[in-house]
Amino acid sequence: MTARRKAAGIAIVGIAPLALTALAASPAAAHGSMTDPVSRVSACYAEGPENPRSAACKAAVAAGGSQALYDWNAVRDGNAGGASQEKIPDGKLCSGGDDKYKGLDLPRADWPSSKMQAGNHTFHYKATAPHKGYFALYLTKADYDPTKPLKWSDLESKPFTKVTDPTLTNGEYVFDGKVPARSGRHLIYSIWQRSDSPEAFYTCSDVVFGKDSGGAGAGSSAAPAPAASAPTDTQIAAGADKSTVEHHGHGDDDAHTHSDPAPSAGADDPALGGGAPEGNAPHTDGSSTPVDGHRLAETGGDSSTGPIAIGAAAALAAGAALLFATTRRRAARQRG
Repeated sequence: MTARRKAAGIAIVGIAPLALTALAASPAAAHGSMTDPVSRVSACYAEGPENPRSAACKAAVAAGGSQALYDWNAVRDGNAGGASQEKIPDGKLCSGGDDKYKGLDLPRADWPSSKMQAGNHTFHYKATAPHKGYFALYLTKADYDPTKPLKWSDLESKPFTKVTDPTLTNGEYVFDGKVPARSGRHLIYSIWQRSDSPEAFYTCSDVVFGKDSGGAGAGSSAAPAPAASAPTDTQIAAGADKSTVEHHGHGDDDAHTHSDPAPSAGADDPALGGGAPEGNAPHTDGSSTPVDGHRLAETGGDSSTGPIAIGAAAALAAGAALLFATTRRRAARQRG
């Protein structure tokens, strides 16, 4: 074999791994948001990103644009690693510290809200790309004032509910928790920390205890806020083509998402109440229920991953073929 043929073979062999890398590194779907009680971003997306109905959602779009609502399922920090309280500054909890979602941080007493009562509650978290990990839910303190920027000190120091690997049912994580007693308008803050990646997701859900449907905390006389509604599957599908969410490798290449989990990041973090779930038995059945009709979402992929990856691989293959053909022509000329 001539030196030129060897070089061509080496080039082609070298390109093959690149094609495989392109398959593995393709963009992946985002992960989800709380739907019961409805998160701010979910409620505003359900109203319509271009023309939301409520004053609060209109203000959120005016502050951060409509794209943040199309990307409703990606309020996240890709490198949280169980240290959310250290990484996200006061006043930016609802955006997860991401300026893209700054409209969600607006201090207002008229965000669309969900009715809530003390005691047992079943929570729902829409998962567009499920992963193993834990959910920690915090409730604001009795003196919470929604007209002021939300600070970590406004939340109780420990989660009232923490559950690891809850059951995935019809594309939603479903788990129970015992909600403490409150009066008037409050907020439930959720942290979903993955155990297969440092990535974490955040939601702010505005809730109202008692008969009052609005107000700036207990005893307030502020105007009632509209009821929050979660986006339907039809609405989610309709806006999917306008989503720009990608993960760029934040742990999504882990093919063992639904294997036995590694210890949860931050499991011993005092801010998350230690490691044991409070009031919830962990579900470790490794549920792999398909989401939107496919299982790629289990590791962060979605139906768009295939075409993108195939296109990248095809381009690399075409380049390899061209290189090989050029090398053969040169070798033929030299032999002639």
